[in-house]
Amino acid sequence: MKRLLFWFVKLAFGLLVLSLLLVVLFKFVPVPVTATMAMDENGITKDWEPLADIDRNLVRAVIAAEDGKFCAHDGFDREAIEKAMESNAKGGRIRGGSTISQQTAKNVFLWQGGGYFRKGLEAYFTLLIEKIWGKRRIMEVYLNVAETGIGTYGAEAGAQRYFGKSAASLTPLESARMAAALPLPKERSVKNPGGWLRRHGNTISARIGQVRRDGLDACVYE
Repeated sequence: MKRLLFWFVKLAFGLLVLSLLLVVLFKFVPVPVTATMAMDENGITKDWEPLADIDRNLVRAVIAAEDGKFCAHDGFDREAIEKAMESNAKGGRIRGGSTISQQTAKNVFLWQGGGYFRKGLEAYFTLLIEKIWGKRRIMEVYLNVAETGIGTYGAEAGAQRYFGKSAASLTPLESARMAAALPLPKERSVKNPGGWLRRHGNTISARIGQVRRDGLDACVYE
């Protein structure tokens, strides 16, 4: 039993060191591939771009759509989590409370799907990237690894696919439509959305100005 415990502790320590090394490495090096990409049966189309080459409209759009408190929280929006838990307890459509930081941690280091074990690892990696990467790097990585369509990953590949242009020159409406599709990129149309999705995209587009005026993206560009 003592020998087994020794090897368990040694393995745990090794995994801890490896996780720290990966987080430090990806602070400076583009993420080459994620578990989601590797398991995608549709192949992978991606093109890493530095944040300086991604239009601010898209940064503001994802903040407006996904995480309005991105610059204010420490990786976790506790109010959103509590509301999600209350909503889910009532049944119906499952509602999430994940921040952009949590989504980035999951996308880069983990796998899709739920479960308390994965959620615990997600919280661990979220704390690490908040402390080691900072907000600007988190946003940069998020916009480069997020699934933006079938077999398509990152802002640049998404912009080229839907609008035939670089992510550096997206309009507010184009950015808003990409942001609106992010939660379900395989199912939501970016180019020709209809009904609720079109209205949702228009709402996000209008909120881009509010993000700019209120400085809700200040931590990304300071």
